[in-house]
Amino acid sequence: MTSEPRPVALRKMATIEVERHRGRLAALAIAAVVIAVGVPLWWKTTETYRAWLPVSQINQLAQLQLQLSVEVEVVFSKGTLIAEHQKKIPPSHTQTRQEEHIVDETTGLRYRYETRYRTATIMEEDALNQQTAAEADISLHKLSESPCGSVVVFVVPESSTVLPEGVSVYVGQRRTALLRAGGQMRVGLGLKEVLAGLEIWIKQVLQVMSFSHGDIIAALSDRVRLGGRSREGLSDSVQGFKSSPGYEITFSLLNPDPSSHLLHWDIEAAIHNYIQPLLSKMAPVANFSLDSQILYYAVLGVNPRYDPTLNAYTLNADSLSHVINPVEARLGSSAASSNPVLNFLLYVPDSRHSPLHITDHRRNTVPSNAFSSHRWGGIMVYNVNTSGSELPVDVHIDMRRVMGVFLPQLRLMLGVQSAAPPPDFLIGSYGNEGLADWELDRLMWTRSVENVATATTTITSLAQLLDQIGNIVINDNIAEQVSSAVASLQLAVGQLEAGNLGLAMQYSKEAILQSERAFFDPSLLHLLYFPDDQKFAIYIPLFLPMCVPILLSLLKMASEVRQRRRQEQTKTD
Repeated sequence: MTSEPRPVALRKMATIEVERHRGRLAALAIAAVVIAVGVPLWWKTTETYRAWLPVSQINQLAQLQLQLSVEVEVVFSKGTLIAEHQKKIPPSHTQTRQEEHIVDETTGLRYRYETRYRTATIMEEDALNQQTAAEADISLHKLSESPCGSVVVFVVPESSTVLPEGVSVYVGQRRTALLRAGGQMRVGLGLKEVLAGLEIWIKQVLQVMSFSHGDIIAALSDRVRLGGRSREGLSDSVQGFKSSPGYEITFSLLNPDPSSHLLHWDIEAAIHNYIQPLLSKMAPVANFSLDSQILYYAVLGVNPRYDPTLNAYTLNADSLSHVINPVEARLGSSAASSNPVLNFLLYVPDSRHSPLHITDHRRNTVPSNAFSSHRWGGIMVYNVNTSGSELPVDVHIDMRRVMGVFLPQLRLMLGVQSAAPPPDFLIGSYGNEGLADWELDRLMWTRSVENVATATTTITSLAQLLDQIGNIVINDNIAEQVSSAVASLQLAVGQLEAGNLGLAMQYSKEAILQSERAFFDPSLLHLLYFPDDQKFAIYIPLFLPMCVPILLSLLKMASEVRQRRRQEQTKTD
């Protein structure tokens, strides 16, 4: 066997070395393209878009520090102050009282009452000379309208006949109270002692006409951890619905036996005369939509029992919870709206179970013959006398009587509640509007605080969720809604601190709307995003076949370089 000539062998070795060098360059080029171009391109195209959020401002909102400011104006009428004291009370004389309550470790409440003292004008003196306190309240309101959230107390002489005998304080329809001057105004006391004596009465007036600490704690109940502390005020607030930007109100007439009764009700006129004035006045709090319906062959689902002592059928309070479920299935669906639904049902029993009375836990008949369910609505039983009449009987329902029951229930469901006044207080009628101005203010205080607390909780929860799940896309519209909600919250808190209740209510509504839109945005659904282990399961079958040859080529080149260095080092030694 003959060997190849040396020049040929050298040429072959040179060719092989060139091919190896070319292969190494190709592998390096491919690796460089993959690392320098492919990886950044893949990283950029699969990057999760996350718009900027005001995280620092959201974290500050988590430490809720509220201050509620109330302006109180005390007006002394003629005969309540001696001349020496009257000279010392210019219109600019003010006195500020501040209370601070620690709710939990992170939440503090501060109440600031700024009281301004002045003497009555001539026109106000004329208004206070009316025959009754109600007429004086109307006359004072015509002279000037107090700002939303403020309270004006007129101090009248002890001998004044504008207040009924035995009444120390009269609270009218507006934001005005009449206070009879008593022992705190006796001769010989200095001005400081007189004002200190009045402050006790002013506190009682504010407990009735403005918010109380229990109201604010109840509004913060979903956010504040009260633990084992006293939950004062919470029992009163459970009657009403939680704060919402809107409510759906439905009036339903239930006729279980159309062959016995032909029912007629003028619901449109009743709503216009009794319900609409109340809802129009509550427009700053929420939006309302009204509808009505008549349901035939709708029964309560509970068989009433005959009571021989009453010669009537009765429904006990213990069985009323079983009445709602069968009826609710016939009321229709509220899926088209996310707002709470308030149901008011007027039930006319059939001739076989008539008359029908509702009895309480003590087996006594309820005068209104109605009951209400917390955060659902109310039901009234309307009895009709059909004895001796030819069936079917035409029945024209007395809507004044019906609305006299539904209107107080509606007030209670919407959270319009007043603190129990002291024995010597007289609360005036709330008039045709169904709501006094100070009752609206009291509701707006609690709703504003509740909206601020709810929106703060929603925004902080959303921020925590987005921080924990880093692959959720944060679109620009979500970031804009979150920023708007944070800005509205800051404005609402600032307006509460300044005592501008109307603006605080408006900003708090905007905050809760924007926060809920951001929180429930469809783009944040967790089903749109995959955990990291699922991503690896998707990408490994795609990238592994391409990366293995490149990685092996790089390892082989690294091994050849190390081997060549060892050979060169051996030759050198």
